Amino acid sequence: MTKPKVAIIGTRGYPSYYGGFETAVRQLAPYLAAKGWDVTVYGRPGATRADDVLSKEPVRTIATPGIERKSLSTLTYGLTSTFHAACILKPDVALVMNVANGYALPLLRFRGIPTLVNVDGIEWERAKWGKLAKAVFRGGARATARWASNLVFDARAIGQRWKRDFGRDGVFIPYGGDPVEQADPVKNLVPRRYVLYVARFVPENSVDAFLAAVPSIAEHADVVVVGSSGYGGEFDERAQHLSETHDRVHWLGHVSDDRMLHSLWKHAGAYFHGHTVGGTNPALVQAMAAGAPTVARDTVYNREVLQDAGLFVPGDSASISSALLALLANPVQQEQMSAASCERADAEYTWEAVCQGYEAALRDLLSIEGRPNDGVQKNSDDLIDQGSRGDR
Repeated sequence: MTKPKVAIIGTRGYPSYYGGFETAVRQLAPYLAAKGWDVTVYGRPGATRADDVLSKEPVRTIATPGIERKSLSTLTYGLTSTFHAACILKPDVALVMNVANGYALPLLRFRGIPTLVNVDGIEWERAKWGKLAKAVFRGGARATARWASNLVFDARAIGQRWKRDFGRDGVFIPYGGDPVEQADPVKNLVPRRYVLYVARFVPENSVDAFLAAVPSIAEHADVVVVGSSGYGGEFDERAQHLSETHDRVHWLGHVSDDRMLHSLWKHAGAYFHGHTVGGTNPALVQAMAAGAPTVARDTVYNREVLQDAGLFVPGDSASISSALLALLANPVQQEQMSAASCERADAEYTWEAVCQGYEAALRDLLSIEGRPNDGVQKNSDDLIDQGSRGDR
């Protein structure tokens, strides 16, 4: 029997460690291959490592050209990948990440290839983008609503926004986390006695407020900062300066070693999650799965994910510093929050459930011939439940 063929478009490739989409694809691509799919992941030249153990998985990778600029990379790489998929690979179905690729969806529609699009967050509200980029993302969202066969929302709150703004339903499939049973502490860091921050350095991740809080926190405890902008700039310079002028501040930059990240989360005394725009954040889910006691910015998305397993604060540096230091001083609360986080991650955010949800949504499209609103919503509720819980 011929294997169903799926193309995954819109990430940096497989295996890649850049962000949330890449984390999901590292889990999903080999899962689909093991379930009998012919899997091709499109990416960018030089974005993957040939010596990575995952590269031995039965997953085909294709790198297409693009313009490596902050404002053009997603659009250009997505366009060339989509063109190759539509005209050369000709898969049975395509999984497309990011609404910026919505402009290219008519190419797949014209070739009769149904599409499942992960819409990501509300990109046109991100502070890192200028007016033109925000308009491009908003236009991409409209194109996605028009041309996608079905949609994936990684948070229920994102689904509500799309229903309100674009009149489209879809499938709720969040991100997953890996349980961390054993992990040696990172050298020179005492378990439960340090504050951890993990994020890309963009304004909506509360980088400015957290960095402003670091000196007062560092008077009492070690502070570990993981992340960078990827392009240099003010936040990277501030993080480097704090690390050079405070003995207890450790800026690690971008860390692609999952084992190290998992250890940092597992042994953190207080993890600050400052993301404000988006849906279910992969870093937050993994922090929960590792049992990190978490203080998060008070947003609808963070409350949806953490519920009673976290503490929530406003976005000013004084509130952030106060909450983190209070948690560091309360070992009993730390262990209670750690246990609650692990329990919630295991109940709602496992990779097995996530991968099951994606496969179910993709198989539902195999009989759809590129018709965006012809029957693709009929099993929405079932798929939402399956993507959330899985068969455990």
